[in-house]
Amino acid sequence: MPDEGSRRDELLAIAARLFADKGFKNTTVRDIADAAGILSGSLYHHFDSKESMVDEILRTFQEELFGQYDEILASGDDPLTQLEQAVLVSFDAIDRHHDEVAIFQNDAAYLLTFDRFSYLAYRNRQSREVWLTLLRRGIDAGVLRDDLDLELTYRFIRDTVWVAVAWYRPGGRRTQTEIAQQYLSILLEGIHHA
Repeated sequence: MPDEGSRRDELLAIAARLFADKGFKNTTVRDIADAAGILSGSLYHHFDSKESMVDEILRTFQEELFGQYDEILASGDDPLTQLEQAVLVSFDAIDRHHDEVAIFQNDAAYLLTFDRFSYLAYRNRQSREVWLTLLRRGIDAGVLRDDLDLELTYRFIRDTVWVAVAWYRPGGRRTQTEIAQQYLSILLEGIHHA
């Protein structure tokens, strides 16, 4: 008899793929059940709704990601290394949790209309604070320019890193680390020829 936990994980992975590909609103319980090769009613043996499924998918992913950010912030590494590590961790998340990142990027605004997902607004604020802290530390240490507009720089990093989920495919020509290193080179060194 299959392990109940592994079957749940399998169903969550199927749901995550469908939510990422079709969007949360456009994915039905029937779609998930059909992809899993079960009847729709059987899905309710494991989850009470598709909202419960996406909630578990996003919470689990974000707990891991923000745990890694917390480790970076608490490390004794110099500010530039911390910034680099945060970019690397973010691209690693895009690689290892591609569906989860795509769901968050595509559906967070919709999900935030439900009280159940109010924690997503907290995670957005927490993410902003992580990046602003890293940037402030870099400026204070003299490794980043002191004339940076912190809010604009944060938005630039956020948008250029996380939007990569739209085109990056795990297992592609370049690894997530290679792409992160190129992003860091552009971010920290610019694109002009000195």
